[in-house]
Amino acid sequence: MSLTGTSFLYTAVVLTVVALILPLVLWSRMRGPKAVRVAARALMLLFAQATAVTLVFVMVNNQNNLYDNWADLLGTGNHVQQAANLGKNGTGDISLKRLPKVKQAFSPAEGAGMRAAGGVEVTQLKGQVSGVNAEVYVWLPPQYKEPAYRHHKFPVVELLPGYPGSAKAWFGSLHANEQLLPLMRSGRVAPFILVAPRTNLLAGVDTGCANITGTVNADTWLSVDVPKMVMDNFRAEPAPSGWAVAGYSAGAQCAVKLAVAHPDRYRAAVGMSGYNDPIGERNSLAAASPALRAANNPYLLLKEKKTPPPIALYISGESGDGYEAGTALASVAEAPTTVHVVFLPRSDGGHTMALWRPQVKAVFRWLTLEMGKNHPHAKTGSTTTPHGRSTSGSTHAELASGTASRAGATRKR
Repeated sequence: MSLTGTSFLYTAVVLTVVALILPLVLWSRMRGPKAVRVAARALMLLFAQATAVTLVFVMVNNQNNLYDNWADLLGTGNHVQQAANLGKNGTGDISLKRLPKVKQAFSPAEGAGMRAAGGVEVTQLKGQVSGVNAEVYVWLPPQYKEPAYRHHKFPVVELLPGYPGSAKAWFGSLHANEQLLPLMRSGRVAPFILVAPRTNLLAGVDTGCANITGTVNADTWLSVDVPKMVMDNFRAEPAPSGWAVAGYSAGAQCAVKLAVAHPDRYRAAVGMSGYNDPIGERNSLAAASPALRAANNPYLLLKEKKTPPPIALYISGESGDGYEAGTALASVAEAPTTVHVVFLPRSDGGHTMALWRPQVKAVFRWLTLEMGKNHPHAKTGSTTTPHGRSTSGSTHAELASGTASRAGATRKR
């Protein structure tokens, strides 16, 4: 039975109802020795508590798309077939243009939000370079199948969840496809292809979107294998001009890092409630050593680049939860790099889907402008602070890591 399927949800509801009824019906009708009656009543109470907890978990998991299947929940899933040393550029000096095109088989995706707005498709992708074998979800804009667009190529946005998090989350929890469909039809948002690859590749840990020889090549999976698959199977614009990446929480750190590290692969990145230093996620493999932390910290990567990359960054967050990470990036950005920082008040929802869901429309309007052919670039390091929030009191190290006003690295999702 699928962890996220309606069958499991209905089963949990039925068992919870049964668990509530049993004590009401049988409590006073118990027969036999006192010890037996006490044990039976205790079991009924435990059964009621267990079913109630299970039902709450199922509802929360379905709402937030934290665990996609039983393997993710139980920590038994492993989607890494090999993790060769691919060098600094993450390709192992393989000529990507010489790799054969691979036509993927796609099928309708199952789960909440997967059938909405034209439907989401899924494929199982064996990464030719990364050694990762995992699912990728794709949603096509309404124009894609229209005759007038049959020769048109479309821009692409890769969507990354937090940790733990399912690749379905942008569709099932943030309802990105449902929110964007009418905006794309009206022309207020560009017709982007939305691609959501699995990021939970190893059991019980966040890869931090890092390449770690012998463990995982998560960076290459996201920035090489997934884009190649999309280019091989869909009418997608070439990189970097037609490609962007967006994420929330741990996915935000990943998205910004990918764009800063690979301006030849991405034009823009969106990070909602993220951080710069991988240690912001306590289970991140990228925080395992000082060298890995530095190599996967977008603030340090941007600061140390000899030539500022031609990328645009959109960073949003609350004080102590993403905002400082954005101002740190803005402080070291030089043209043509642009950083747009949006301050969000705590009353907007905290570190939850309730905060990120309403941002989807604004984020994609920004992406539409930034990835357009003729548009004025935002001022380098521009910051939107509706409430005039100051970063005074935050140390330089805290600004760099995005952990200002946060006691330790304890955030998850």
